[in-house]
Amino acid sequence: MADLSTTYMGFKLKNPYIASSSGLTDSVEKAALLQKHGFAAIVVKSLFEEQIMMDVDAQRMNNMFNSYSEAEDYIAYYTRKHALSNYVELIDGMKQKLSIPVIASINCSSADSWIDFAGDIQAAGADAIELNMFIMPSDVKMKGDEIEKIYIDVARKVAQTLSVPIAMKIHHYFSGMANFAVELSRTGIKALVLFNRFYQPDVDLNTLKVTSGSILSHPDENAEVRRWLSILSGRVACNLAASTGIHDWQTAVKNILLGANAVQVASAMYKSGPEILEPWIEETSKWLDANDFESINSITGKLRQADSIKPLAYERAQFMRYFSDAR
Repeated sequence: MADLSTTYMGFKLKNPYIASSSGLTDSVEKAALLQKHGFAAIVVKSLFEEQIMMDVDAQRMNNMFNSYSEAEDYIAYYTRKHALSNYVELIDGMKQKLSIPVIASINCSSADSWIDFAGDIQAAGADAIELNMFIMPSDVKMKGDEIEKIYIDVARKVAQTLSVPIAMKIHHYFSGMANFAVELSRTGIKALVLFNRFYQPDVDLNTLKVTSGSILSHPDENAEVRRWLSILSGRVACNLAASTGIHDWQTAVKNILLGANAVQVASAMYKSGPEILEPWIEETSKWLDANDFESINSITGKLRQADSIKPLAYERAQFMRYFSDAR
């Protein structure tokens, strides 16, 4: 039987399947169930700084003095501390219950907060921290290199300050994506997670209001992940994890072939439950055996672009072949 174990962020995982940050990883009981069904690591539901600050603002609105004062500083401090304490308690509970790595996830909107948040979570016993960066390039006054600098500065500062491994989950809205990813990988982080998903806007034609689209990913969304795994594998100085659009074991294997050291799953669990992973693991093992591969490691990055003699020419050739066959 093929060996499914892999190394991700320095951890020896029993298989490449990780439960992604979601509402399915927000309690000790849910995390224990995910471990039972075979997940090799858990990314805890994200702690959002913006949500904390919204709570702070709501408390300030209730301030009877209706003015900025030491009382409001007190409110802000304890509102933030309460949110962090709850998250720290969650991490601690998972560490006591689980035998697999527990990866915390934090989403902050300001650079300085990353250090404070990450430091508190490291102290809680998290095995690693995933920084979920979510800066949408929608400000017409903000240049692309300014946004990239924020990512680089945050990654370097957190990686240098903390002792636990750091991953950074990013999107693909960068003008020089390949160059940026390589630079980001050299900051000291241990992994890049491709990709996080933005709020999906939709329009209600009856009410003429902007509404939220589906919160779950679609299998087609994984195409962009596969593209960038292929391009970045063998070129970045850290591990790669695939996230978004992984709804079956076949897609997971494709991502691994293109360079993913691990794959993160969420939407598929929302649709079919965490028990989906057991047949995924079985089918992945069968596929490896049927194709005479001894391990997951033997196929990781096997089809990446970097191993092509002329990678750019290879990409162009695929483009021409696709449209030639389509006629």
